[in-house]
Amino acid sequence: MGLPPRVGRPHLHGTTHRVWQEAFVRTRLFTLGLLGAAALYAACSAGDAGSTIGEEGGGGDGSTTTTGNTGGSTSTGEGGIDFSGSGGHQGGGFPCDDTVTDFDQDGFSTAEGDCNDCDPNVNPGAVEVQTDPMTNPDMIDEDCDGEIDEVIPTCDAGIFFDEIDAMKAAQTIELCDVATPGGKDYGVLQAFWGHANGAQAVPAQQPQFGMQADFGPNVQTQAGDRMLVLSSGHARLPTQANAATNNSANPQGFTPLVPPAGFPQNVPGCDGGTDIYDDIALNLRLRAPTNATGFKYRFKFYSFEFAEYVCTNFNDQYIALVNPPPMGSLNGNISFDSNNNPVSVNLAFFDVCDPVANNDFAAYCLTGCPAQPNPYCPLGPAELAGNGFDDAFGSNFEDAGGTSWLETTAPIDGGSEFDIRFAIWDTGDSAYDSSVLIDGFQWVATPGTQIGTVPPPPQ
Repeated sequence: MGLPPRVGRPHLHGTTHRVWQEAFVRTRLFTLGLLGAAALYAACSAGDAGSTIGEEGGGGDGSTTTTGNTGGSTSTGEGGIDFSGSGGHQGGGFPCDDTVTDFDQDGFSTAEGDCNDCDPNVNPGAVEVQTDPMTNPDMIDEDCDGEIDEVIPTCDAGIFFDEIDAMKAAQTIELCDVATPGGKDYGVLQAFWGHANGAQAVPAQQPQFGMQADFGPNVQTQAGDRMLVLSSGHARLPTQANAATNNSANPQGFTPLVPPAGFPQNVPGCDGGTDIYDDIALNLRLRAPTNATGFKYRFKFYSFEFAEYVCTNFNDQYIALVNPPPMGSLNGNISFDSNNNPVSVNLAFFDVCDPVANNDFAAYCLTGCPAQPNPYCPLGPAELAGNGFDDAFGSNFEDAGGTSWLETTAPIDGGSEFDIRFAIWDTGDSAYDSSVLIDGFQWVATPGTQIGTVPPPPQ
């Protein structure tokens, strides 16, 4: 089950683009003390006549974003890009082909491989943007590799479910490119397993992560052949080695661990827990493409805490912690619902469950207890089948529930380096485990990218 087709991004053509280029060229002329203004203007504005400004791509359902419509279009699942807001414009002549001067100030001169030094969105540090040749062709080689709109391959074929290499885990979520320390390319700079607070992992955590081809017969990857699973129990399917045998695997014992600063994040009005147990995290350091304005990824959360422990101090949590914290994040966390609830059984999107088995909604809640949602369990229990959450890994003890696939978008500066930590833990005690599936990472280049978590567009 792949990501939806990519939709072409708008490009700065026509009058608006010419005005921008005129101002840009005049500024550079003044700064560099160059002569021949008429020649420079002609060089960088050639070919604009008669074109128009493209429209911005549509976004997700704005009703559940935290800061507005995420905007943008989506990918076919063939790779990790999503660009809807920047565009190349082929120029020529002096100074765009000056081999020494980085005319568009994108970090690359013509001598360094910039194939259009009049457009800062086109250079070897950018990501190729696939567009529909029938509806929105751009004919632009954004990454200057000599090809236009080439398919970006995935890179997670053949990875085993119990692989321990953290770089392989990055590949399972479509982060295929490896960046050079101190370089200008984009991709993964570092990957390691750890605790939720960033400390290095210990051997006991190894069963808590897995790279699965599916999560039962009804839950498939969102891109590529594998997806990452993190669990406060065991990230294994019931038929695999080291699978849990009940709803409380306790991989790290019964000793409280150190949470990241500002967490656990409690739901307003509900009892809040302070201790965390059985945490696991994938830590990544990334460098963004030069034409990126953000990124997005998909996740799906499951918990044995549902439904009776809703709004209690035992609510396990999943976070995606970004540093530096983007605007709109909560203590750096970018994945939460429109009510600022962290990802737990209190999330607004907890739709996968059996309404008969889960007839004890918030039974152990003491304060701030919410009413049972209406509709309740609208997606039914099908996506609990075959992954252990339908029968507690064969023990037939305790009900459970999960979310649909959700998509988080967050802003980032093009060419910047940042850290992201995907982490999950038990809250309050080490019992009643939770798991999260992570897949489909994409770079975004939509102007005004904002934080939001919504169900992805229909397949």
